[in-house]
Order: sequence, then C-alpha cells, then structure tokens
Amino acid sequence: MREYLLTLCITAAVTYLLTGPVRKFAIVAGAMPEIRARDVHREPTPRLGGIAMFFGLCAGLLVADHLTNLSEVFEKSNEPRALLSGAALIWLIGVLDDKFEIDALIKLGGQMIAAGVMVMQGLTILWLPIPKVGTVALTQWQGTLLTVALVVITINAVNFVDGLDGLASGMVCIAAAAFFMYAYRIWYSYGIEAAAPATLFAAILMGMCIGFLPHNMHPARIFMGDSGSMLIGLVLAAGAISITGQVDPDVMKLFAGSERNTVHQMVPVYIPLVMPLTIIAIPAADLILAIVRRTWRGQSPFAADRGHLHHRLLEIGHSHSRAVLIMYFWSALIAFGALAYSVNSASMWIVLGVVILSAIGLLLLLLPRFTPRAPRWAEAFVPPRYRRRRAVAESASTPVQADPAEEEERAPVAAGVAGVNGATALGARSRFLERRKAGSSR
Repeated sequence: MREYLLTLCITAAVTYLLTGPVRKFAIVAGAMPEIRARDVHREPTPRLGGIAMFFGLCAGLLVADHLTNLSEVFEKSNEPRALLSGAALIWLIGVLDDKFEIDALIKLGGQMIAAGVMVMQGLTILWLPIPKVGTVALTQWQGTLLTVALVVITINAVNFVDGLDGLASGMVCIAAAAFFMYAYRIWYSYGIEAAAPATLFAAILMGMCIGFLPHNMHPARIFMGDSGSMLIGLVLAAGAISITGQVDPDVMKLFAGSERNTVHQMVPVYIPLVMPLTIIAIPAADLILAIVRRTWRGQSPFAADRGHLHHRLLEIGHSHSRAVLIMYFWSALIAFGALAYSVNSASMWIVLGVVILSAIGLLLLLLPRFTPRAPRWAEAFVPPRYRRRRAVAESASTPVQADPAEEEERAPVAAGVAGVNGATALGARSRFLERRKAGSSR
C-alpha cells in the first residue's frame, strides 16, 4: 500500500507542477478557442491540460517501475507498456484536436486504433464470468471487439461529461478511488497477482486527477481538453479491461458450497462486468440521452448542444459549484454502492443505505424548486433570499439600470487578446480590471 500511495503522490505532484507551465504554453500556442454557444464560461480559457496529465502518467509508471514490489508488475506483465502505448497515441490525437479541432470521425478512428494497440500488446479481455454459466473463454476476435468497444464507450462518456469546471476530473477521480479499493481487495485478499496492474492504473489515475483538479476547479484557469478527457477515459477503461479479462475466477476458489452460497461468493467475480458501467453510469447516461436527443431532432449524434445533464442542472437553478457537487454525489453513490455490494452482497443495510442516500440526492437535485421562508424571529440568521422583508422583495422586483461601461467590461474577450486571464467565472472579475486601470503589471 505504501508503494501505491507513493506512486499516487508522485503522479499528483508532477501533474500539479506542470499544469502552470502548460497553461502558459497553451496561451502562447493559441490553444484558446473562442466562446461557443454551448459553453458555460465567458472568457477564453486555454486547453491542453492533458499534456500535464500525460507526463504525470509517465512519471507514475517510471516511479512504480523502480519500486521493490511494484516493479514485479512490469516484469510479469506487459500491460503497463500497453497502457503507455495506447495513452501516448490517444493523447497525441487529443493535443491535435485541442489545437486544430479535428473531425469527430477521425477522433473515433484514433480511439479504435489506440484500443487496438493495447490489444496487440496483451491488454485485452480473455474470458468473461457469466452468471449461472461460469467462465466463458473468448476467441481472439471476440476479445478484441469487446475491448475496443469498452475503450471507445468509456473515452466518449468521459469526454461528454467534461462540460463544467472540475466535473470530469472529479468524477473520474471518485470512480478511480472506488476501483482502486476493489482491485486492491482482489489483489491483497485473494492473493491474485493478475489484479496488480489494474490497482496500479487506478492509483495513477487518481494522482492525475488530484494533481489537475486545483487548476481546474471553478473558476478554472485551464481546461484538460480532449487531450486530457480522452486520456483519463482510456486509463479508466484499461483498468477495467485488465481486471475483467485477465483475472481467472477459478483462482479465487469461489465455486465451493451450495448453489446459493456460490452465487453470493461469485459477486466479486461478476462485479467487473458491472463496475465499469457503474463507474461511467452518469457519463454513459448522458451519452445515450444526447444521441437519442440529437437523432430525434434530425441532427448528427456528434452535433454539440446545451442539453447535457450539467447544463440542465444550471437551468434548474443550481450554481456552477453546486451542480458539480451534485454530479460528484451521484457518481460516488453509484460507484461506492457497487463496491459495498461486492464486499457483502447479502446485507440489506447496504441496499437501504443506497436508497436513503438516493432520496437525499433527489432532494438536493430539486432544491431550487423550493424557496422556503424563515419565520420573522429567524430572519437575522438566514441568507437574505429566505427572508420575508418587504424591502428585499422590492429591491428584487425593481429593475436596475446597467452601466454601459460595466457591460462592456463583462463582455467576453476574444481569443488571442492580450491580458486575458483565462478564467471561466460566470461573472466579470472586477478586481483584475481595476488593477489594469491602475497600471498594475498584472
């Protein structure tokens, strides 16, 4: 565990320290597209954050290769090299897209090629544990097609959810944490060395996201872009493929006892079939809804719009930060709920806890629909929006004439204009404007 934590910390530190220089490079390189109709931010923000995340991945693999216990992963398995090869290819495609906006079909082809590169080096699904059937060996073509499909779906699901500051990196970090606990339990409790690569991938993925999050939280100073979202999607899929198709269920010796006991004991084996889906449940749901919505309107499935789940949360009335936290909550509930069920599938307390937390999540989701008013004796202790005072209501109903100069300052800045701060705040940053007027060097 110490070596896994050391790898995680090194990956996070390298990613965090490189994100600042990468942001400056992105500004100089002009990787700051103009504001689009579907964007939430109002100022051009540099992309290419995936560059720092990729070097964090390389640093994590390099450190793990020189540690006493984790070095055995590189000696006994070719999966880390397969991951690095596929990640380098998908990262290069993402960098080109962040700079030149390449076609969606070209990106799809690049994703399939990256998945094929990993399959050629041994990172593929060899067998599947099917309930009431047992372990089913897959042919080479079946394993290849299933691996490519899982990689492409995961990459695009993460890419679709990358619409708010800190949303994609935070959700993937939560998913990676749940997956790390699951993979570490398979490796440590059952003594299966084949689960070590997946555990390593999850630890490195957490480090990549943790190191990038401070720069990407609202208001973000840099976006990960497709170079980052496709990269973390591929690493997430690689971990799921490794532990699903490489760990032999027969080694876990779970087929002894009665049929009912065998079904409960086999849950840790069936979970790999479900865990990738629970990890990307919300992004996958967003992806499916987007395809159905656009096809129903007669548009291309790759056409961009403002109908994603995070856009709808903003339309309901949630703030940017609250919308992100709500998405975090649901991701954690689904991922850790599946993890808890894999540990003790016979416990009704787990199901009851998930139901209660789901009800709390629905209440938080619909919170803007309700505007409770505090009694008069408690008005001094609550925010102004919950008070009944007439002055507050009159001030809210009275239109305020906007200052033309202020409106001009709040206008979005075109990409490439000198002095842009690269933030994605929904409002203007007046303190920076005042400093510029005062002749400050910043």
